[in-house]
Amino acid sequence: MGKVILVTGASSGIGLAVANALQAKGHTVYGSSRDIKRLSSASFKPIQLDVTDDASVNAAVDKIIKAEGKIDVLVNNAGNGVTGPAYAMPVEYAKKQFEVNFFGVIRVSSAVIPKMIEAKQGLVINVSSLAGLFGLPYQGLYSASKYAIEGYSQSLRMELRNTGVKVTLINPGDFKTDFTGSREKVPFPLKNEQLEKEFTTAVASMEKDESIGANPDVIGKKICEIVDSSSPAPRYLIGAFGQTIAVTLKKVLPNGLFEKLMNDHYGIK
Repeated sequence: MGKVILVTGASSGIGLAVANALQAKGHTVYGSSRDIKRLSSASFKPIQLDVTDDASVNAAVDKIIKAEGKIDVLVNNAGNGVTGPAYAMPVEYAKKQFEVNFFGVIRVSSAVIPKMIEAKQGLVINVSSLAGLFGLPYQGLYSASKYAIEGYSQSLRMELRNTGVKVTLINPGDFKTDFTGSREKVPFPLKNEQLEKEFTTAVASMEKDESIGANPDVIGKKICEIVDSSSPAPRYLIGAFGQTIAVTLKKVLPNGLFEKLMNDHYGIK
């Protein structure tokens, strides 16, 4: 039987792939964007929702509940990226990063989950990142926002243990989406040639990895499997083996060696 599903950030990239895949499986999918015009050709039901605005979130959720009577699955996907040096990061950029990636998850979850509790069933899928399991150079704010989702999701899962509402995380690696082009880059703030060179090299490496990443349809397929599962796992790593293996390496290698390997990958020698 098809489920009623809300996917945030569905106008492009991972969100679009997920919403299309779920719709193709016969579910009733509401895909959101803060700009409804970007969903004009969507195969699913478009809905305007700005995860940074309480009124927008509540209005969208109420509209779905009024039309469908319930929301069975919430996919918290909406997110953005800020790149810059963690050692000289203006707080305004940190606030902007967390407003979407973390507080947006809380806003939508807090609007949807109480209704799931009433129904004694539901599934929340929070889109984190491999960067939520280990820090990345010059993506400190992004990593921090995804680390926050990790802690929030684990607490949420424990709190909802006896309610019928399940919580799972997906941790994607690099995928080829327009996330790369929309990433906000903080201007390098210091007069330090060595550090500026490392910053430039690391960002170039990051963008190269994304440009050759897999199609996000892979994530759409995996989330379809999760939605159909009667007992979803707490976490799913999704990406190339060369990236997902880093999670294991972080556990088994000394911190210094792991960080050196990561720096080497991003060209910081």
